[in-house]
Amino acid sequence: MVCSVITNVSTKQRRCHSLERIPTLKKRFVELYGETDAPIRYFHAPGRVNLIGEHTDYNGGYVFPAALTFGTTLLIRKRNDRMSRFASTNVPIRRTISMDNIVFDKEDDWVNYPKGIMDALRKRGFSFGGYDFLYDGQIPNGAGLSSSASIEVVTAYALLAMEGATMDKADMARLAQEAENRFVGVHCGIMDPFAVAMGRENYAILLKCDTLEYRYVPFRLQDYTLVIGNTNKRRGLADSAYNERRRQCDEAVRYLQTRLPGLELLGQLSPEQFRAHADAIPDPVVLKRARHVVEENERVQESVKALERGDLSRFGQLMNDSHDSLRDLYEVTGRELDAMVDAARNVPGVLGSRMTGAGFGGCTISLVHKDSVETFKREVGRTYRDKTGLNPDFYVCSIGDGVKQLEGDV
Repeated sequence: MVCSVITNVSTKQRRCHSLERIPTLKKRFVELYGETDAPIRYFHAPGRVNLIGEHTDYNGGYVFPAALTFGTTLLIRKRNDRMSRFASTNVPIRRTISMDNIVFDKEDDWVNYPKGIMDALRKRGFSFGGYDFLYDGQIPNGAGLSSSASIEVVTAYALLAMEGATMDKADMARLAQEAENRFVGVHCGIMDPFAVAMGRENYAILLKCDTLEYRYVPFRLQDYTLVIGNTNKRRGLADSAYNERRRQCDEAVRYLQTRLPGLELLGQLSPEQFRAHADAIPDPVVLKRARHVVEENERVQESVKALERGDLSRFGQLMNDSHDSLRDLYEVTGRELDAMVDAARNVPGVLGSRMTGAGFGGCTISLVHKDSVETFKREVGRTYRDKTGLNPDFYVCSIGDGVKQLEGDV
């Protein structure tokens, strides 16, 4: 789910470290809310990219996300009443709400995400007064890089810190998912808030989504780097198609339960089990969806092994296989994503390229030799524009930490 808090952000701003923007953001905060004796505190939560393992999270399978170095910075200050004020540097929508009347309102747009966190915390027994909030989003709009999870997690972390309370970061991820599911009404999985909360610099996270078992995997790319390509294609079909795919996966489980009564999620199937019982699924479309999930789950595990032995060529091939499966079996890519991936694969020095996120627009992620990055941006940009008429954006990204308080002389 992408929210409008992160629109109109320049590439230069995304590259700028959060701490470097603090003086500008503090000035804006004071312009909005004035000076008081209460201190302003600063927090940051990243966006995330999923390296491989798409549409496996809500099926209880493996995913392999990593936190990015850009995301959402929050400035927050305690008030002496029970009113909270919300503003963003990115969009003009501002709201003032009573802490005694936290309800969903479609007209509140992005403010529903922090309100959802407040509601979820209150239901867990936390109590707090009013605050002033200023959010600064550095995640490109519509990119599928977890802007909503970034806002939710930074809000939860900041509120708990301001109140002197603590919460395990994995539990904080569950809280953010709960807020988005129940308050905002978006049926997201656990991957996005988990990566945003639990990220670690230069490590990706192998996460089993049904049990939340996880481990950190060193992300050593040697002479290669990750390049995110934003198609700038609005994902108009994403929500309806996402819900349809979830229904089809649930249907596949019901068919397979006639043979495997203990099965609850497709991600619990081994490839051998799936091959042995695939004929229990009579609907060819549902069969394709299930096959993608089972094979993608296996690709995630194989990709981790490839990284751990330093086999980047194999990792790149698995990225390619993932995209092809998302195109042919899960059918969530679309013309723009396919055009960008095809163009990327034709550039020398590219080991692999795939869509990342829900699909039908958003971003690709490519494994590119450092010496080929400028050629990549130029050639993929030109080919993509010729095929689609859209202007792409590219971000050379690094793997960063999860949510944290920003320290230093700010």
